[in-house]
Amino acid sequence: MKKDLGQLITAMVTPFNKNLEVDYNMVEKLANHLVENGSDGILVVGTTGESPALTHEEKLDLFKAVKSAVGDRASVIAGTGHNNTRDTLKLTKEAEEIGVDAALVVCPYYNKPPQSGIYNHFKTVAESTSLPIIVYNIPGRTGVNITPETMGRLSKIPNIIADKEAAGKVDQCSQMVIATGALSAFAKYRKLPVGVGARSEKTKCEKTFAVYSGDDSLILPMMSVGAIGVVSVASHVAGKRMKEMITKFFEGDVSGALELHVELMPVFKGLFTTSNPILVKSALKMIGLNVGGLRPPMPNATPEQEKALEKVLKEVGVL
Repeated sequence: MKKDLGQLITAMVTPFNKNLEVDYNMVEKLANHLVENGSDGILVVGTTGESPALTHEEKLDLFKAVKSAVGDRASVIAGTGHNNTRDTLKLTKEAEEIGVDAALVVCPYYNKPPQSGIYNHFKTVAESTSLPIIVYNIPGRTGVNITPETMGRLSKIPNIIADKEAAGKVDQCSQMVIATGALSAFAKYRKLPVGVGARSEKTKCEKTFAVYSGDDSLILPMMSVGAIGVVSVASHVAGKRMKEMITKFFEGDVSGALELHVELMPVFKGLFTTSNPILVKSALKMIGLNVGGLRPPMPNATPEQEKALEKVLKEVGVL
């Protein structure tokens, strides 16, 4: 298993055929496309992969298919979270048996547990597996925010190694970095000249916990306060430039990273004018990867939405 999950992780869509069955040939093709276009890791069966609409067996088959397709060229992270601890434990253990490199576990959704329940949920899952666990904080979908205090407690559990922070708040990202000691992971990737950034060496600690941006449009702001990278949607179609942006930032070329951030912002925003993953599936079709439609209740993009997206992709040079 890969110990380093990387800095650019793509939350991969799930390809379907015309009957809305999983298209495993396209799964392999898409996984290879992502690796060839900058992805260090692939998250399988996240929200972007339409996890709520997949069966348990389909999830396991998708973990196997992507792991087989990419081998050791990229980390494979299994989305194993449910809104209850029992089902999360079951899927996480099965994913470990398949040989994935890590598990992304979303905060239990809909039932809105208090912070004590959230902590106990992740602690129980982590203690049941040897897999590295990424905690996924996305209050807009789950209905509850994981606080920095709770994330700090979770970061002390040995195999809870990262936070996918999708609360949409740079201030909270900074608090997560402080609470978890994530500057140590940040320093690992920093490639500045000798003597530059020496002050931050004093803030290093023993922990190796990392924070990832869960929002494409906030990658650069969140890296500026200690995130190491992103779990991305836009990297399906702009992976190489996104990887370049992250690399430039960590090499100290902040101006170059900012130029790419500004250049790609229309894509970051254009893919989210309606619920994800509606438009990223349309974008993939536009670049020649027909990943099919979406399972209900998610609708396909309207002609008007696709026309607006196509305009953005052409202006930015994706098409």
